Amino acid sequence: MTDRTEQGADAAGTPKDARPIKLACRNVWKLFGSNAANFIRERDGKASMAEVAAAGLVGAVRAVDLEIRQGEIFIIMGLSGSGKSTLVRCMSRLVEPTHGKVEFEGKDLLKISDAALIELRRHRMGMVFQNFALLPHLNVLENIAFPLSIQGQDRPTREARAREVIDLVGLRGREQFYPRELSGGQQQRVGIARSLATKPEIWFLDEPFSALDPLIRREMQDELMRLQTMLHKTIVFITHDFDEAIRLADRIAIMKDGEVIQIGTPEELVVDPATDYVAEFTRDVDRAKVISARGLMRACDGSDHGGTVAPDAKIASFSASIVAAGKPFAVVNGTGKPIGEVTPQAVIDLLAGIDRSGAGA
Repeated sequence: MTDRTEQGADAAGTPKDARPIKLACRNVWKLFGSNAANFIRERDGKASMAEVAAAGLVGAVRAVDLEIRQGEIFIIMGLSGSGKSTLVRCMSRLVEPTHGKVEFEGKDLLKISDAALIELRRHRMGMVFQNFALLPHLNVLENIAFPLSIQGQDRPTREARAREVIDLVGLRGREQFYPRELSGGQQQRVGIARSLATKPEIWFLDEPFSALDPLIRREMQDELMRLQTMLHKTIVFITHDFDEAIRLADRIAIMKDGEVIQIGTPEELVVDPATDYVAEFTRDVDRAKVISARGLMRACDGSDHGGTVAPDAKIASFSASIVAAGKPFAVVNGTGKPIGEVTPQAVIDLLAGIDRSGAGA
């Protein structure tokens, strides 16, 4: 996950995110069916699911409001048919929204010209999809350089840039290989490199790893996090796998029937689900990998501490050491000042699935 520019904190001591908003959806709808635009316009952008159905329309995306910050990994997830892929395509106008605004750095993309939109996609947006969509008659170097040729760059310039991203994604030595000669993971690296060749500011990834074997999928997740540490892209990532989401996300939006049900950090979704649907979605998550020291800490009671942890440290990262120490660990801020403590018993209860809310463990 990405580093955050922090300024201030809320009442619970959670840092606020001061990064600028890169992309936003304001009451975005995508309805399929006859006279859909008039239907939602006549209702001033408000309609229930029953009204949409009664009009013979399909609400693929309904009344979506969200903001994605610069440098954030923002994950959109939901079951098949929940509207997540349609929403992401609305964000880039690959699918035209029926109603609402899609703002890129405050400018409504629905009001810019087709020429301006093409330039935006070519130079500032990158896209990677589940289907690698590599051109079989081009080798690795040519596949990666292809979008630069569309931009009109000369061959030496585009090949030099292609070689840069080949090194970046670990494909050096395979420049002359064709897609059929590569493994699934290598093909996906080519797709990632091709999308990075144009140096995009925002990166749309639609279930890019779902077709890969589990071990290769985890390897590609690690690769994405490594690249993000270096490049600090704004990433919109679609998945239906909550384990994948919690590994990668700064924040997650959960969708159902075209609607965003809840947006929050992985910890917020697990600890405080807004609906039974979200609770079911997160039910089998390993809570020790999601809940932070901040989320489990209590006020210091003056006892000796067996160690210190950062507020954002996940319980799984220090559970063995705190249980072995048999003493509370101090939760310290960036200046080393204790802001609370986590007890061994609280960690043991979490690992055992025991809820002692209000017990002051």
